[in-house]
Amino acid sequence: MIDIAIIGAGPAGMTAAIYGKRAGLNVCVFEAELCGGQMIYTPEIENYPGTGKLSGAELSLNMRAQMIDLGAELVEDRVTAVREENGIYRISTFGGEYESRTIIIANGAKRRKLGVPGEEKYSGRGVSYCAVCDGSLYKGKTAVVVGGGNTAAEDALYLANICEKVYLVHRREELRAEKHLARAVLDSDKVEKILGATPVAVIGDKKVTAIELEINGVKRTVETDAIFVCIGLQPENGIFADIAELDAAGYIVAGADCRTSRAGLFAAGDTRTTALRQVITAASDGAVAATNADRYIKENY
Repeated sequence: MIDIAIIGAGPAGMTAAIYGKRAGLNVCVFEAELCGGQMIYTPEIENYPGTGKLSGAELSLNMRAQMIDLGAELVEDRVTAVREENGIYRISTFGGEYESRTIIIANGAKRRKLGVPGEEKYSGRGVSYCAVCDGSLYKGKTAVVVGGGNTAAEDALYLANICEKVYLVHRREELRAEKHLARAVLDSDKVEKILGATPVAVIGDKKVTAIELEINGVKRTVETDAIFVCIGLQPENGIFADIAELDAAGYIVAGADCRTSRAGLFAAGDTRTTALRQVITAASDGAVAATNADRYIKENY
């Protein structure tokens, strides 16, 4: 019997595992992809206390190593269903069935898509959602980054060191990124800003050749070799809809204590309703969720 089953091995899930193991509990972490979640795609993290500057991939590896060294079990499999029966949570994966006294949902959120013609067709053939992953494929070429937040600004600056030309396309007239990132983008000679523009189609011939924009009702075609989509995150909490309350956007309703509407079920990190989604807040949630799960177990078993 698992004490704490953690779904997702991003900063929230791995921190929860660390706290759970330090409390002497049997902890199992389920992760279908790479440990670290969205963090692994961040080229440089400089606001996580005590670490200075390091890549998201490095921080992910450090967290994973600490979690494993403490004895947390990592199951590299996708959770397909969760149900509760008589106070015990039953977890289904492609590879098997598991039972747990508590669950911490820490599955994060995925990159949002444009939803325009051509996006799906050319995904992996010029359309990408990760500049760190695919940017090197376009060395000396032209790239378009779509978005105006921190990720879009970071990706535009990252690509500016690789590509011959970078366009940053944003639907608003000013960037939403933090001031230092927005200023760096605005000051960069390698990044051309196209503001007040909405993507309407991805154009290609076997691979991406251009993106079509609409600016004040006028169409403009920008030739490019790659399109990097950085327009925010969206949760994937459909499998939890029967056991947890979701808000209108699909995030799990949980407060700062990470408790959901169901006893023994917690939500931590980007997957829950929260005003800020950062590595440090996800890690904080993981610590809180595991501590409250420990208390729940002590009070009920």
